Amino acid sequence: MLSPFAAKPVAGIAGGVAALLVLLAGRYGYHRDELYFLLAGQHPAWGYVDQPPLTPLLGRASTTLFGDGLTGLRVVPALLAATTVTLVALLARELGSGRRGQVLAACSAAVSAFVLATGHLLNTSTFDLPAWLTVCLLALRLLRTGDGRWWPAVGAATGVALLNKDLVPLLAAALVPAVLVAGPRRVLRGWWPVAGAAVALLVALPNLWWQAAHGWPELTVAGGISDEDGTGNRLMFVPMQVLYLSPVLVPVWAAGFRRLRTDPALHWAKAFALAYPVLCALVIIGGGKPYYAFPLLFVLVAAGCEPLAQRLAARPRRRRAAFAGWLAFAAAVNAVITLPVLPARLTPAVTWIYPEQAEQIGWPELAAAAAEGWSAIPPDQRDRAVVFVTDYGEAGALARYGPGLGLPAPYSGHMSLADWGPPPDGSNGPVLLLHPDGYPAVERNFTGCRVVARVDNAHGVPNQEQHAPVLLCTGTTAPWSALWPRLRHYY
Repeated sequence: MLSPFAAKPVAGIAGGVAALLVLLAGRYGYHRDELYFLLAGQHPAWGYVDQPPLTPLLGRASTTLFGDGLTGLRVVPALLAATTVTLVALLARELGSGRRGQVLAACSAAVSAFVLATGHLLNTSTFDLPAWLTVCLLALRLLRTGDGRWWPAVGAATGVALLNKDLVPLLAAALVPAVLVAGPRRVLRGWWPVAGAAVALLVALPNLWWQAAHGWPELTVAGGISDEDGTGNRLMFVPMQVLYLSPVLVPVWAAGFRRLRTDPALHWAKAFALAYPVLCALVIIGGGKPYYAFPLLFVLVAAGCEPLAQRLAARPRRRRAAFAGWLAFAAAVNAVITLPVLPARLTPAVTWIYPEQAEQIGWPELAAAAAEGWSAIPPDQRDRAVVFVTDYGEAGALARYGPGLGLPAPYSGHMSLADWGPPPDGSNGPVLLLHPDGYPAVERNFTGCRVVARVDNAHGVPNQEQHAPVLLCTGTTAPWSALWPRLRHYY
């Protein structure tokens, strides 16, 4: 028999997180990925070369409902962070927590660096975390009750997760073998698991069809990420698991892992204790990003909250106050690292841990540098001139800020932007080329290039675009239609 859900205190914690995120949403600026998602949302499709369709559609829905600005874009992420806090409390309840354990679980999620980070920015992981947690909650209900009729719900949640990111099969790859080892195996028998898989496939089918029709480009992108970052991801996997959560919560995580393995009352959930290290191994072998395993880590945290809550309740008030102080300290540290709390010029103090902070700074200045370069083109040549950029963040920034500066729509061969170009072959006049210094090879496709401006974000923040050159080239080495395959790149 489950304890009643601690709806009021959990809602208060979740609402506080959402309010904080909305309050800070307008500081700094757009992240490069957000600018890309805004562009992709203007080209709705069942898939893109690097992602399924859900995140761009969420971005478009958020700006439609809450305003076409930075805060409007980030309302949905804030609401999804509040949803994550609630789901972690529900996971704790499913694992036997009473009111205190559920509130502690909600607090643990609320102070987590990863929840704050994904709640501040619109990214694929913003929806991926609550989607995985929903699958885990339904899977726990299935294991606890043994009722196969939960399988279609598990399948539906999995299908929706697949419409956002193609990572959730990793959860199945870790959890199903764990259930075979630890039980209860009866949930894998009969036609209900087949029905759940069919529902997942049906929900995800439009994107799977799109990917198949386009040669599975997401696999190409994933391979590039692994080749480029795989070694670093493997080396940083364990440290980032700790940092994404908080060192303060490591004892809760460890207690949950131990409880799932040894508590007879939770024998039905033991598979989750086995699934977490299996998932970690899969991510490490594949060179994936450390946060891919984070949703299952939250299940362990949820499992550890009830015994900790009971111990705290039995201790003097000063001990409880001390633990609350540690949680507040974790919240403050993680907020400084992941949220736009510091003045922009001080972000280098935290970008060595969380580089995404720096990628929210300098986009209007980038557009201004491009406008300075555009002004060097004689007016009688601008009708056949092209603005070309090498990165989707730059393209998104120019699409966002460029019209107000008199700039035409930019072109790029990066990710799905390659599918929305090339320029007409008749646009063979001057080319305004903007790219970070890390892409010198792109200049070989253009003639007579000279630097006419450089990007300065005005805060001295070292990011990918700081000091990027803006070049004015006389033309292209071949028609755009011939160059385009060479200009396309996935990473």
